[in-house]
Amino acid sequence: MKTAPSNGTVDIAIIGAGPQALTLVTHLLQKKESMRNRFVVLDPAGDWLQQWQHQFAAYDIPHLRSPAVHHPDPDPHALRTFAESRSSELFPPYDLPGTQLFHDFCQEVIRRWELQERVIPAQVQQIELFHQQGWQRFRLGLADGRVLTAKRVVLAIAGGKPNIPPWMQTRAGETPKAGETPKAGETPAPHRLLHSHHIDLRSLRQLTGETILIVGSGLTSGHLALGAIARGARVIMMARRTFYEKLFDAEPGWLGPKYLKGFHAEPDWETRWQMIQAARNGGSLTPAVLTQLRRRKRDGKVSFYEQCEVQSAAWQEDAWKVTCNQPGVHNCIAQQRIDRIWLATGSTLDVNHWPLLANIRATNPLPLVNGLPVLDERLRWAGRNLFIMGGAAALQLGPVARNLFGARLASNRIVPALIKDFRGRS
Repeated sequence: MKTAPSNGTVDIAIIGAGPQALTLVTHLLQKKESMRNRFVVLDPAGDWLQQWQHQFAAYDIPHLRSPAVHHPDPDPHALRTFAESRSSELFPPYDLPGTQLFHDFCQEVIRRWELQERVIPAQVQQIELFHQQGWQRFRLGLADGRVLTAKRVVLAIAGGKPNIPPWMQTRAGETPKAGETPKAGETPAPHRLLHSHHIDLRSLRQLTGETILIVGSGLTSGHLALGAIARGARVIMMARRTFYEKLFDAEPGWLGPKYLKGFHAEPDWETRWQMIQAARNGGSLTPAVLTQLRRRKRDGKVSFYEQCEVQSAAWQEDAWKVTCNQPGVHNCIAQQRIDRIWLATGSTLDVNHWPLLANIRATNPLPLVNGLPVLDERLRWAGRNLFIMGGAAALQLGPVARNLFGARLASNRIVPALIKDFRGRS
């Protein structure tokens, strides 16, 4: 495991060690191997892809939603080559890599690019821009009190804030923290009401006899439902919309010039934001998952409550009493015993809520569109040497910014700026 440089100064600080950061680093080294000792990667876990791997394991996800050509290595064929002797772990259609296969491939990428010891265990809490003898620098405040100085910074974090439904508002008008419950009636154990961010199916080995209400229409709700059923539970899936199937987050046309050309030609940032929302169109289930759920429905293991919302939820004695806004349409949920409520309601990305950018936003304000920053062509914040990858770069990259393909798009923009002899004078 790499440790922070003794002098506290680095050339490039990459914050986050997920697939976005790994993609950036491999593309950087492919273009200029001599950059190897000019960057550090900062992540609380101190290793690559820890949060990514945790999420897949926690939700019992069997394979990725992205085809095998999308991965962190610069060679788009690398994963298929790696999987030549493991073809059964590529799922139809489009060779979707199995979770274990993708994990093993990423470990091979890390080994081949000699990145095993590149991640520093550190949590960045604040980024401050300052000038030192006329040169632009960033001061990174770490959770343990240390301070690093960097010439250039790349943010490769997810940064989403869990969506909390209105009915979870407390009597005082405050939103409970993750794992907490409304303060009406008796308060159950925190694990009886959880956002998906805090659910780990591996810790729930036995749910026989329980009824679980899962709120949300996206793929996470489907994985959680199948995982709960496999552990003996009966599941109610509720969503404001009709559950529908879609193979990818966004249509394949967004993975190339077919749609991106028109997106990049659009000069109005608000219109771009609307295009992103339309392309992703909220939560969807893959055909494979929806097919499995329909089979479980025939077996009486799952019920679908569509175009339906929770109006209230109160803990009474040892179960939830839930009311919805469509009591006459379904077998009234108010008469059913609900043992757990899981919120698969996704998250909202808004850089206004990123504490580590508070100082930057104050000293170098930037136009925002519904929480997304208007970055420059190289994905820089207000022309400074602060680069942003992932979903926060969607106004420049399009609706797949947060995906593996989006990591490649971002790298193609950021890497040329990193390898350029940029002296940072302003």
